[in-house]
Amino acid sequence: MAHAKAVDLPSSPGSAKAGAGGNPWLVLLAVCLGVIMVMLDGTVVGIANPVIQADLGASLSDLQWVTSGYLLALAVFLITAGKLGDLFGHKRVFLIGVAGFAISSVGIGFSAELGAVIPGLSPIGALIALRVLQGLFGALLQPAALALLRSAFPGEKLNQAMGAWGAIIGLSSAAGPIVGGVLVEKVSWESVFFINAPVGIIALIMGMLLIKENRAQTLARIDWLGVLLLSGAMFSLVWTIIKAPEWGWGDSTTLTFMGAFAVLVGAFIFWQSKAKQPLVPLSLFANPSISIGTVLMMMVAFAMFGAMFFLGFFFQGVHGLTPLEAGMRMLPMSAGMIVASPLAGMAIGRFGPKITMAGGLLITAASMFLMSRLSIDASFIESGLPFLLLAFGLSPVFVGATEIIVGNAPVELSGVAAGVQQSAMQVGGALGTAILGAVMAAEISSKLPGYLGPAAQGIPPAQMEGLEKMAAFGGAPPNSPQPLIDAVHNSFMDGMHLAFLVSTCIAVLTAALTLFVKAGRKSEGAPVHMG
Repeated sequence: MAHAKAVDLPSSPGSAKAGAGGNPWLVLLAVCLGVIMVMLDGTVVGIANPVIQADLGASLSDLQWVTSGYLLALAVFLITAGKLGDLFGHKRVFLIGVAGFAISSVGIGFSAELGAVIPGLSPIGALIALRVLQGLFGALLQPAALALLRSAFPGEKLNQAMGAWGAIIGLSSAAGPIVGGVLVEKVSWESVFFINAPVGIIALIMGMLLIKENRAQTLARIDWLGVLLLSGAMFSLVWTIIKAPEWGWGDSTTLTFMGAFAVLVGAFIFWQSKAKQPLVPLSLFANPSISIGTVLMMMVAFAMFGAMFFLGFFFQGVHGLTPLEAGMRMLPMSAGMIVASPLAGMAIGRFGPKITMAGGLLITAASMFLMSRLSIDASFIESGLPFLLLAFGLSPVFVGATEIIVGNAPVELSGVAAGVQQSAMQVGGALGTAILGAVMAAEISSKLPGYLGPAAQGIPPAQMEGLEKMAAFGGAPPNSPQPLIDAVHNSFMDGMHLAFLVSTCIAVLTAALTLFVKAGRKSEGAPVHMG
């Protein structure tokens, strides 16, 4: 989701003259078409997850990786992708990203067939692998898109362009649940990904015809060792959190992966202090406001993505709604973002980031608390109110954290700071999905036997484990008696409520961090809205 806010950044060195070339508004349209694919995928997968689970026989950890693999690929590659644009040209990188994202999307639609013909690869395994690939290509799109817009528009029109950019991206995010619901319900879950093919083709044609190339005069080097170390560290952490409930937190495998994470993080920090052109210059975090802003972005994404992961299963598996009806239930949040983002920008301009962000986080906490009180048969108003509050709570944080991180960065590191800001959001989302998934699974395992009552004594351990896994999706075995269905649904609700309560506490604690941030300083150059 894009959250538009003006942040003063210097123009890219060596970029094409602002406003040079063809009609810049057509360039904006071409760029937006590419990024719309990424935005839609971010909101439609939650609607498709329950159907994917049933169709491919996926486990909870499998579906967590459908989300986390995509977010991690985005997070780790965003900074590198920006440097690749400097090296090889932003138009070229953007077009490669569009083509790759569309092709990998089509591949996801054929994941069942791929899993059947490729030895050792299951359909859900193929889907996860292609989602990671999709995330890598999505990372190529976003930094290149911003650089191309900065090149296409003269300084006096750049704010207008970024306002239009934010509105288009916001509308695509809002449309995601509805589009996903219609496609999943009326066509198939595969069609959610197939739709990227025609959008990608149009974006490619327009991009080749309308976009002028731009690149940096001074070629940067890619810190490939830094990319490798950071990727390995994040994989080890998320993999451990997802698998630990199955392995056991004290198991040697769990401890081995946690040890690998610690070693890789230490090696990454050491290498960044020695590398001539590090992936993430450690000097950037010498400014406390940048460090705190990065943590803020991670924590709010943790709470949002982690808790929202379960809502598709709640609405469809427990509440019994169709995919389209589930999409309609999520619409208040997506639509609210369109209104809340510009209001958040104005509030930060008037009251500063501390008060505005703290207020946003407290509103987020209130929203999460209300979600922790949802009943199985919650009405549209009961679920819509916390969703609407969430839109007005998250927007000030996303907008404010962007200003704090990028606005406080040195001029020569502003591009890297923007990559750090976007990466922090993706990392937080991946960790939230993994950790809150583990919390929910543990709560279901704890509560389900109690809801089953004396009948639980007669269920073999292997069958009970299978029932717990089904309960994580809000489902029960076919033709189950009503008492068993009620037990499964009640244990799911307990797990979901606990996940939202954890998110509530995180939002409240994070609000305290805003007291230590400073507003971003104004730099020379054209103001740019960071999404």
